[in-house]
Amino acid sequence: MHAPRTRVQRRPVHGVLLLDKPLGLSSNQALQKAKWLLRAEKAGHTGTLDPLATGVLPLCFGAATKFSQIHLDADKTYETTVRLGVKTATGDAEGDVIETRAVNCTAGQVVEVLDRFMGPISQVPPMHSALKKDGKPLYEYARDGETVEREARHVVIHDLELLDMQLQGDAPYLRLRVCCSKGTYIRTLGEDIGEALGCGGHLTMLRRTATGPFDASQCIALDALEALSETDRLARLLPVQVLLDGHDPVTLDADHAGRFLSGLRRRGDWADSARVAVFGPAPAGAHDPSTSPPVLLGSAHTTAGELIPGRLLSPIEIQQILETSPELAS
Repeated sequence: MHAPRTRVQRRPVHGVLLLDKPLGLSSNQALQKAKWLLRAEKAGHTGTLDPLATGVLPLCFGAATKFSQIHLDADKTYETTVRLGVKTATGDAEGDVIETRAVNCTAGQVVEVLDRFMGPISQVPPMHSALKKDGKPLYEYARDGETVEREARHVVIHDLELLDMQLQGDAPYLRLRVCCSKGTYIRTLGEDIGEALGCGGHLTMLRRTATGPFDASQCIALDALEALSETDRLARLLPVQVLLDGHDPVTLDADHAGRFLSGLRRRGDWADSARVAVFGPAPAGAHDPSTSPPVLLGSAHTTAGELIPGRLLSPIEIQQILETSPELAS
């Protein structure tokens, strides 16, 4: 007989874990593993990385999931290797080879082609992607051998740096650093650069080194997280407000804070701002306001002296954050 499986006792966990996603796991598999290790009730990620890709994957727990959309929209930085002269069905090393061509380009031509891909560009999303057509992910059509029409997307390549290249030998390649807007497909960029060079290409490596204000140096690997004690795992969580980097801070008094948390607009002498992070004393009963610094209440925007609520934390979430955050409870 099999031993009964141990049921994990879930608990409220709030914050952001910067994970260095390993090779071979989907973003959701990595999320579920981290969620299990933290015994968290609620979790989500801020944009998918392919199983082939590694690197920065911010994971949101509890109240942080309310602000995950902000980082779906953040600029990203990648390092990637494009194998020249070989096209695959998927645009990466996991697909079958569908074409090989000689690589006859020069270093000067590489530099000229890369310059062409700087700034605003159009991309046709790859068939092997999670983008949906008529409610069905494109990769499901691709698995069935179907190719469907896709609309070109407009994205921005902020910076495209050539880190290394080898144009001779058995496996010519380019190694690139790409800083780009949301929605950029690096596989498609690699394929398009290969086509522009006249030889085709596919990705053999892809690593996300930064997303928004977060970079790989801040991340922890799954095996390292697993090796930590439960207390030390929780200590790796960043506070929810790190997701509101770049928002203008507004701090309310107790009276205004209570009404703001109820979804009511507040009037004040605030300048117009599309992105505001709102702080205030802990709600009555949640914690002693005299001993704790202002806590995050939610996001908002300000127009004509009005503070208009966006996504709000609940008093219960604020209480749980205070109870599990030593730096706030001191």
